Amino acid sequence: MFTGIVQGKATVQAESQVGRNKRLEIVFPAGVMLSQQLGASVAINGVCLTVAEIGHDVLTFDVIDTTLALTNIGLLQTGDVVNFERAAKMGDEIGGHVMSGHIMTSVTVSRIEKIEESVHIRFTTDRQNEVDARRYLFNKGYVGLNGASLTISDIGNDWLEVSLIPETLRLTTFSSLTVGDKVNLEIDAHTQATVDTVERILKERGIVLP
Repeated sequence: MFTGIVQGKATVQAESQVGRNKRLEIVFPAGVMLSQQLGASVAINGVCLTVAEIGHDVLTFDVIDTTLALTNIGLLQTGDVVNFERAAKMGDEIGGHVMSGHIMTSVTVSRIEKIEESVHIRFTTDRQNEVDARRYLFNKGYVGLNGASLTISDIGNDWLEVSLIPETLRLTTFSSLTVGDKVNLEIDAHTQATVDTVERILKERGIVLP
């Protein structure tokens, strides 16, 4: 479980292909992972990954092909910077919203607008994607983007927009995004459960949604 509060940025030190999978070595800020253990979970750009090896401020992760195809982890190269969050423990404060690290799909940066100290980023959803997340997205709803718990500030038929404050920009990789970049999207589990339940009940009663 994760809270959606990104704890900082880390850098890909090395990446290699292992069959259809990928192995990532990621360098973290000094001391951040001192108590980390093999088999522990860490969210990298919002993707829940398992620690396979531990070095000095370096963790190694093995990523399977399905995750590579679904997320932007497959695009990572040596030198790229990622968001990270260690798994939450019982009793930790949930500063964002509860997240699983299970990505539903990816969205594409289509517009970046800076207004005074804040930045507004628009993401386009892919209508051709076999996973359609649009029915789970609504204005002022929660969404996970590259591991950060954010509130949707505006939404259209095929896009959503978030507004970022300076502290979020400082702690995350959002400040370095450019138009065309792919970003991982995780739907709020409570929203998904509610929508799926309502749709199932309506279908059972023969009610067809527009």
